Amino acid sequence: MAQPTDDARHGHAEREAARRRVRANWLLSAPALAMLAFAASGPLLIMLVYSFLTPGDYGGIVWKFSGEGWFQVLFSRDIFDETVGLADAHLTIFWRSLELSILTTLLALVLGFPTAYFIATRPREQRALWLFLVTIPFWTNLLIRTFAIMELIRNEGVINSILLWLGVIDAPLQMMFTEGATLVGMAYVYLPLMVLPLYAAMDRLDFRLVEAGYDLYATRLQVLRKVILPLVKPGVIAGSILVFIPSLGAYVTPRLLGGGRNMMMGNFIELQFGQGRNWPLGAALSITLLLVVMLALVVYVKNANKGGAGHG
Repeated sequence: MAQPTDDARHGHAEREAARRRVRANWLLSAPALAMLAFAASGPLLIMLVYSFLTPGDYGGIVWKFSGEGWFQVLFSRDIFDETVGLADAHLTIFWRSLELSILTTLLALVLGFPTAYFIATRPREQRALWLFLVTIPFWTNLLIRTFAIMELIRNEGVINSILLWLGVIDAPLQMMFTEGATLVGMAYVYLPLMVLPLYAAMDRLDFRLVEAGYDLYATRLQVLRKVILPLVKPGVIAGSILVFIPSLGAYVTPRLLGGGRNMMMGNFIELQFGQGRNWPLGAALSITLLLVVMLALVVYVKNANKGGAGHG
């Protein structure tokens, strides 16, 4: 019987070592995977189950299958004759949330792009300081940052006080409890999430290409559209996704600055689990919001892959 050669024994030992490394890696990552399964996937699975159950009389759920929660996401029944119609209030709230999230993303992009460009064009030894200043808001609680915005725009706040002192206005402007206040508040809260990915993309930008554009008699706007924006597109997409997703489910900022007049999806979902006592509807709305976020992520991944292929 032929004896295994040295090469065969060496190959077998390498395969065994590779298998041991794989097993060790799985064991090391097991705690993190378990945490993700129970802390992330677990609550989502509970919400999915609750969305197919019957609401209790005083909150909670009854363990009886029902698709009423999903039906009520888009439709409503008249309490007198049981006729079915579109849930106009739900659709209005969802559209307002989507609209404000898109506007927040655009406003953050308009403010964040020049900020990131300014930081990326500073001397390298100064950039860390500017990035440090951008991240300072993350040191404070979201609630405190929202109260800071309230102090600026309330009737007796800083802006109205200055305008009254200058004689520009005769009476305080009503800025609180409006969609504009919610938009400004969310743009301020999520602005660093736009600046950081944009800076990361611009930091890798070869500014010799910008200079070449000027040498070819391109205007500033043409250089921006034809040179800078295509090269930093991954950063624009990443920053937009990072701002859009939390804006769509925002709760604290719309609650305080909107005053309940301009309800968004996060507030509406909380209402179903609280005063509404309709947990299946709240769960169905939560899963719907998750599906919208997943759709946004799919769009992001496809655009990122196209960008990577184009620059590869």
